[in-house]
Amino acid sequence: MIHELSIDIETYSDEDIRAAGVYKYADSKAFEILLFSYSTDGTDVETVDLAQGEIIPTEILEAIVSEDIIKWAFNASFERVCLSVYIKRHYPALFKSYSISEDTVGDYLDPSSWRCSMVWSAYMGLPMSLAEVGRVLKLDDQKMTEGKALIRYFSVPCRPTATNGGRTRNLPEHALEKWETYKRYNMRDVEVELAVKRRLAGYPVPDAVWEEYHLSEEINDRGIRIDRQMVENAIKFDERARESLESGMRHLTGLDNPNSVQQLSGWLKTKGLEVTSLDKKAVGEMLTDAKGDVREVLMLRQRLSKSSVRKYHAMDTVALSDDRARGMFMFYGASRTGRFAGRHVQLQNLPQNHAPDLAQARELVRTGNYDSMEMLYDSVPSMLSELIRTAFIPRTGYKFCVADFSAIEARCLAFLAGEDWRQKAFAEGKDIYCASAEKMFHVPVEKNGVNGELRQKGKISELALGYGGASGALKAMGAIDMGLREEELKPLVDAWRTANQNIVQFWWDIDKAAKDAIRMKTEVESRGFTFTCRSGMLFIKLPSGRSLSYVKPHIGVNRFGWESITYMGIGTARKWERLETYGPKLTENICQAVCADILKYAMRTLSHCFIVAHVHDELIIECRKDASLDAICEQMGRTPPWIKGLLLRADGYECDFYQKD
Repeated sequence: MIHELSIDIETYSDEDIRAAGVYKYADSKAFEILLFSYSTDGTDVETVDLAQGEIIPTEILEAIVSEDIIKWAFNASFERVCLSVYIKRHYPALFKSYSISEDTVGDYLDPSSWRCSMVWSAYMGLPMSLAEVGRVLKLDDQKMTEGKALIRYFSVPCRPTATNGGRTRNLPEHALEKWETYKRYNMRDVEVELAVKRRLAGYPVPDAVWEEYHLSEEINDRGIRIDRQMVENAIKFDERARESLESGMRHLTGLDNPNSVQQLSGWLKTKGLEVTSLDKKAVGEMLTDAKGDVREVLMLRQRLSKSSVRKYHAMDTVALSDDRARGMFMFYGASRTGRFAGRHVQLQNLPQNHAPDLAQARELVRTGNYDSMEMLYDSVPSMLSELIRTAFIPRTGYKFCVADFSAIEARCLAFLAGEDWRQKAFAEGKDIYCASAEKMFHVPVEKNGVNGELRQKGKISELALGYGGASGALKAMGAIDMGLREEELKPLVDAWRTANQNIVQFWWDIDKAAKDAIRMKTEVESRGFTFTCRSGMLFIKLPSGRSLSYVKPHIGVNRFGWESITYMGIGTARKWERLETYGPKLTENICQAVCADILKYAMRTLSHCFIVAHVHDELIIECRKDASLDAICEQMGRTPPWIKGLLLRADGYECDFYQKD
């Protein structure tokens, strides 16, 4: 009997998977599985050449749909979704989905019996590329370098030319030698995946993390509905608005293409302005003193730059025929903390909405009333940007319940560090920015009341200084732009640290524990966390039971001459390199990881609901009209049993289209 099945597939579709995502990619009528390689329980890899008429053995098909047999793949979402479509099309009698009939996951296989070796790699702090993992682990079996060229040749449409006879697709018979190499490439991927599993076998992913992965896959399967009519009209509105703005700029400047940075910079130079950049900040600074035509042109440029229509295009590209956008979230996308990452539409960085008449504005877009839109609002592009959230809607007869944790990261940091005055402020329902300002400046502070001007200083300090930030962090957060003077910054840092001495001490306790564990290659307990260094890995065990992982940790001296921790990881250039960290940064990793675990715990307790999306610390749930928002918020705000004493609170609102309340 088969217990585990390791799989890798090669496919063809006329959809661009990078833009459309795997759900749209596999949904195409042109989609095919070309090659299917597999290993049962770690045995030698077999390859099925589907493109040349071979068929997957019945025993293997039954294993794929079985809920009792574990399926492994690197980036298993791809294999599971593709095989769901393949089996439903070609073996409908075998196909079975999961959940209930009212759900929208019915076209996909139950993810509960699937495991992803890419998630395992991320959990271990390793790269999320099979080729990179193989190199880092120095495996005997390495991914074949010919793969990218073979994928381009066989798995995507080709350009018709006289040389290829005008065809739009390359088949095996067009290059039999390449095809044989493609088969070896497909087989090798399974061999590398098996080698990765063997190498990581001593560091299993906790079952709770796999359960969270399965829930994440369910949310991706369910998708979130888009208002297709609104999306299509928003794209048309943006085209008209851009045409109008560019026409105005051409009239004022006489330039052929006033949207060209080079041309516009040259025109501004003739007006006495030396331009080094035309980004948002630079244009804003120039507008301070600009007059006449120059001011009008810069304002038009500013309006053009506010166009965020790309997200409308992404919605239109990703959504399937049922108007649901699927695959919006990557589990363990931020491998340093285990937080989710956004994909495609990127719900994590949607523009905020502030317009009081949001419903009216979105209705003008839905009905295609551009003239009224242009008449009522100063900038059509700016309003389209504000309306992006509202393009997400519940299905007919349902509503959205949006529930959000209140100041969860600040609450967690206060709890972990034992900063009692902060916990008391949360318990009493105080505004944390006012409470922080009171503690820093020793005077009462009320929002829009007595000493209310100090609240902004409390706010920027809270946002910038919790993880070791100093004057530079305040500047990066916009302190100078909000009116603070350079000489005010260091005293602000000092005041915040004096008011939060337990948090400061927490940074350095974490720093010492990590260094002691690395130096002594042993286990160190500190502040409720366990630091373990073994087999070239530093692990920090979290309250939830999972661990943060740092590869090949060392103690060294940084560019400032201070002792610091370094480890191997993916840097800002997306290269595997040695990175530096220290106590405050480790504190940030820990705190954000704990917050991520709390969100996942809430998602599990609310898994009986139709969660369609999540944005940072917020859940978007598609509910029946009679669903209780209070019950959802109460459920979400329950403290997990593994972090007793932490004060959580979830607030929420109901809406017929997504918005920021």
